[in-house]
Amino acid sequence: MNTDWRAVGIGFLVMLVVGAVGLSLPFVGQVGAGLIGGFVAGYLAGGVGNGAWNGLIAGSISGIVLSVLAATIGGLLGLAGGPLGGFLGGAGVFIVGIVLTVLFAIDSAIGGAIGGLISG
Repeated sequence: MNTDWRAVGIGFLVMLVVGAVGLSLPFVGQVGAGLIGGFVAGYLAGGVGNGAWNGLIAGSISGIVLSVLAATIGGLLGLAGGPLGGFLGGAGVFIVGIVLTVLFAIDSAIGGAIGGLISG
């Protein structure tokens, strides 16, 4: 399995765009973003194994970026409860973000495998 960083980057950007548009459908929009972005990464990488791998990486990166952003915002909002509130707010959001990262990675890998299969 080779990592095609161009495919990963384009898949990541597709996930961000589709995810932003999909905010009106909270869960469906995010799952769709992972599948579509993973599909694009997999299609560009080519092959089922490479497609799944590159889709997985693109989904993981998007999940990590969103988790760090959400944890930062949660920590800043939690500061209203003092330093401990900020820490607990950020840490709680970050733990939820880890779970979301795994979910984004799984559906992106599935989309990547399908994209890689179609690309040949």
